[in-house]
Amino acid sequence: MARTVNEQEYAIKRNEILDVAQRLVYTKGYEQMAIRDILDEIQISKGAFYHYFDSKPDLLEALVDRIRQELEKLLIPIIQDPALPALKKIQHFFDTSGRWKIAHKAYMLALLQIWYNDDNAIVRQKMQASMIRHITPWLTHIVNQGIDEGVLSTPFPDQVGNMLLFLWQGLGQHFAEFLLAPEPTPNALQQIERVVAAYNYALERLLGAPAGSLNLADTEILREWFG
Repeated sequence: MARTVNEQEYAIKRNEILDVAQRLVYTKGYEQMAIRDILDEIQISKGAFYHYFDSKPDLLEALVDRIRQELEKLLIPIIQDPALPALKKIQHFFDTSGRWKIAHKAYMLALLQIWYNDDNAIVRQKMQASMIRHITPWLTHIVNQGIDEGVLSTPFPDQVGNMLLFLWQGLGQHFAEFLLAPEPTPNALQQIERVVAAYNYALERLLGAPAGSLNLADTEILREWFG
């Protein structure tokens, strides 16, 4: 029983440190965040901090893993749903992510300013690598399901899951460039619709999917951001 209590206390304190670190990354940037900032806010010693994390990079790894797990909670049930055909799984994958961001629009807009700052370059890189490592196998499973169903015809089923994730991340980068532009972009909605159309075309060609069967971002989502 004592061991269980100690493990619970350990997890609670570790999560408290991660809560503060995550907020500081979003408000100051990872490079500007110092361990001292965390110690001062939680009122713990440096020795106590090192009981939970070996270093600032170790803290970063845990933080990236936590953010990924938060996203996985939304996406994995879709991916694992045995009742959904492959094309709907892929579409729901994009839609769920897009609608979650819309539901947290004010937060996402504030986050973008820091997330794409050079101070968070290492966080973005590690986040992308973590997503590729953990999500790609699930996407590969869906691609193979689509081939079995006869709706996908890619000759590279074991490679395109990775590429699909790159397309998704690349479109997010395009969105950020428009939203973070120092001056409003003329005809932003029309421009971003054309960008999305190009990504949709690339996605369908990559997967060997029917034309018009997949959409990385629907009109409703685009209007919320750029309308």
